[in-house]
Amino acid sequence: MLDKLTDRKRKTKLAILILVFMTLCFAAIFLFVGLTEKNIHFYLPRRLERVGAVLLVSYCIGSSSVVFQTITNNRILTPSVMGLDSLYMFIQTVVVFFFGSRQIAMMTGQVNFLISVGAMVFASWVLFFLLFKGEGKNVYFLVLAGMILGSFFSGLSTFMQVLLDPNEFLVLQGKMFASFSNINNDLLGLCVLIVGICILITIKDYSSLDVLSLGVDHGINLGISYKGLVLRNLMVISVLISVSTVLVGPITFLGILLVSLARQIVPTYKHSILITVSTLLGCLSLLGGLLMIERIFKYETTISVVINFVGGIYFIYLMLKESKK
Repeated sequence: MLDKLTDRKRKTKLAILILVFMTLCFAAIFLFVGLTEKNIHFYLPRRLERVGAVLLVSYCIGSSSVVFQTITNNRILTPSVMGLDSLYMFIQTVVVFFFGSRQIAMMTGQVNFLISVGAMVFASWVLFFLLFKGEGKNVYFLVLAGMILGSFFSGLSTFMQVLLDPNEFLVLQGKMFASFSNINNDLLGLCVLIVGICILITIKDYSSLDVLSLGVDHGINLGISYKGLVLRNLMVISVLISVSTVLVGPITFLGILLVSLARQIVPTYKHSILITVSTLLGCLSLLGGLLMIERIFKYETTISVVINFVGGIYFIYLMLKESKK
């Protein structure tokens, strides 16, 4: 038994080291290929910003997806079911519909970021407190309410988009797909600060989340404060997803892809390991996707299209796999 445990730890460390090495290789290729003495001062700082955004988004999506699956005790659900992506598009659509695309162009990156993140976090927190206020309500009410509200906001957005002028819609369309091309340096620093605070909050709950992965009843019997733990981490998840979505745009299926692959590579219950592996896989996926967009597709498509296509296929595979059990 002890030998098996030691062997499993050794394999986990080896898997993490391999992922770190591959991530560094992909980052080096992305940063330095094509640079010359003439263009290095222009391209390198911008590529570094994009790599920083990739790392930030990978952690936000990977961490929030791992914790959300533990809270819901479901390995198919991800935070995207809470409808935050639809709420983000609804906010952008409302601004363009009532004030015009010129208003978005005139707003600084920080103003648009704070308005969008503030609205998304406020809406999700209100939903959390309302659903956890009454007795007998649990996290599945949250999932159901999130799906309904997501469909509601998506429907409203589509209705207003149909009424938009084609030129206005073209500006709005740029917000529908994830993009790492125009990362605001000041915005990236603000995101690092917000995510850093979220990391400090989440790290303290890793051991409690490890216990909660046994199930709600077992977790409560073993002494965890279930309601406080779930509410606190749902609030952190809403912040992480909001920051990620506003920074680069919505990437729906990345979370399910990262967490499912992480659980196959390192079959463990420890959230510190799962989140680390998910983040590394996210960096690999996004850096690899960006290299494909630049070198193969020549910017004829976007990173979200590639990620959602692969993630959607993998999601269908998981659904079929679960239905056979």
